Amino acid sequence: MKQIKTAIFLCLALFASGSVLADRAADEASIRQALGDVKPASVEPTPVAGLYEVVFGSNVVYMSADGRYMLQGELVDVQNRVSLTEPRRRQVTRTAIDSVGEDNMIVFKPEKVEHVVTVFTDIDCGYCRKLHNEMDQYLNEGIEVRYMMFPRAGVGSESYKKAVAVWCAEDRNGALTDAKNGKAVEMKSCDNPIDQHMELVRQLGARGTPFIVLEDGSTQPGYVPAKRLAKLLNQGGRQ
Repeated sequence: MKQIKTAIFLCLALFASGSVLADRAADEASIRQALGDVKPASVEPTPVAGLYEVVFGSNVVYMSADGRYMLQGELVDVQNRVSLTEPRRRQVTRTAIDSVGEDNMIVFKPEKVEHVVTVFTDIDCGYCRKLHNEMDQYLNEGIEVRYMMFPRAGVGSESYKKAVAVWCAEDRNGALTDAKNGKAVEMKSCDNPIDQHMELVRQLGARGTPFIVLEDGSTQPGYVPAKRLAKLLNQGGRQ
């Protein structure tokens, strides 16, 4: 009798599990259909019944199961006093940054790497130049600085052309340092990832430069001195 009850319980559990999976598949299909040509990277259920997390690029939003309603903002577990959105947003940001790859960045590496940050920079931005002029301080703190370009004046601007020229230089690190110090850089052109950098930083919602992405996926808009940045990194991105 006990074996029969166990078998019945397992059958019911499998049936319920299959029903849940079918419901989830139907909900995801409804959400994707509602979005039309917009293709989300993922659609996942949240702890809230009938509410799904939807990821577009580096953006996290929420949609109802029928795909009719969408909302942006923080999903907060009030009982545990934690954001469910922020950890996911950081994870998505890390994935987006990693998808570019260091081969498509200009990297300043210390002798011993303790932490890694990605900095979106504009060659003609004053605070970007200040940060770069203090590069030795960041390196002394064991911080590897990976640069991506964000010429805020847009495609075709002088800042954009300088970014392309720096990328196309034989010594990119040296050319970037020269450009940030106001020195002339040979205006070369070649295949480059600058447009990819600009698209990614727009997805991340940056408005200004420098825009710093920490290794945990959290972001710091604006210039941050080396000592303070090291402290943030040692705290895991918490302020």
